Amino acid sequence: MKARRFFRKLTGRKVVGGLYELSSPRLQQAVLRAIKSTGRSLTGDHLDVGSGGGQVLALVASRYPVSSFACDYTDQLIETPGQKVDVVDLDEEPLPYPNNRFALVTCVETLEHLENFRATVREIYRVLKPGGLAVISTPNILNLRSRLRYLTSGFYNLFGPLVPEEPRMQTTRGHITPIHWFYLAHALLSAGFENLKLSVDKYQRRSLPAFAILALPLKLMSSFVYRRDAKKHQTLNDTNWWAVRLMSSRDLLLGRTLIVTATKPL
Repeated sequence: MKARRFFRKLTGRKVVGGLYELSSPRLQQAVLRAIKSTGRSLTGDHLDVGSGGGQVLALVASRYPVSSFACDYTDQLIETPGQKVDVVDLDEEPLPYPNNRFALVTCVETLEHLENFRATVREIYRVLKPGGLAVISTPNILNLRSRLRYLTSGFYNLFGPLVPEEPRMQTTRGHITPIHWFYLAHALLSAGFENLKLSVDKYQRRSLPAFAILALPLKLMSSFVYRRDAKKHQTLNDTNWWAVRLMSSRDLLLGRTLIVTATKPL
C-alpha cells in the first residue's frame, strides 16, 4: 500500500491491479482544454486511438455531440459499458476505418508504445475528414528533469531500460519510443497537417529551481547552436524554425506531457 501511495503521489496516476491508469485525470482534462482552445464546434464521429479504459472518449462525449469509436491492441481494458473496441495492432496494421471518416481523432499516451509512430500519424491523417482535428499527447522528454536524467543515466524520464518481449506494453515498461517535440511536429507537418499548437498538462514544480538557474543559459547556448547549424547544414528555415525555438520555451522545459493539436486542411 505504501508503494502504491508513493507511486500515485509521484505520477498522479492510480494503481489498478498492479498497473497504473493509462492516462491521469489531469492529462485527460488537459486534452479537453486543448480541444476547447481550438475554438471548434465539434460534431460527428470521434475516434480515440489507444483508447485504454475509455476515459477520454467519455469525457469528450460529455462535452460535445459526437459518436464515440475506440481502437486499441486489446478490448480488455475498456471500462465504459457498451463501448465497442476495434482491436488493431498498430505496429502491423492500418487503422480499420475508411478515408475521411472522423471529425476528431485523439491519441493519448499511445505513440510512445509503438515501433513506428510516424506511420500512425499518417493513418490518423488519412481517417480524419478535411478540416478535422487531431489531438496527440506523449511524455515530454525535453523537460529539465528528463534532460538531467539523460545527462546522468543516458535515459529520458519515463524511458528506461527495457526487458525484451515485455508483455505489459500499456505501462511505462512498454515505452519503447521516446518522441522529441520537434520530430513529432515534423511527422505531423510531413503527413500534411497544419495549424499545430503545443500545450502541456502541468508544470513540474520540482523543476522550478533548475528552471530559474538554467533557462536563460540554455536559451542563449541553444540559439548559438541552432544558428551555427543553420549556416553549416542549411536545415533551418521559415517552415521549422518556430518549432526549434519552442524547445527552449517554458512549456517544454517544465511541462510533464506534450499535447499537440493539428488540423487536416480543407
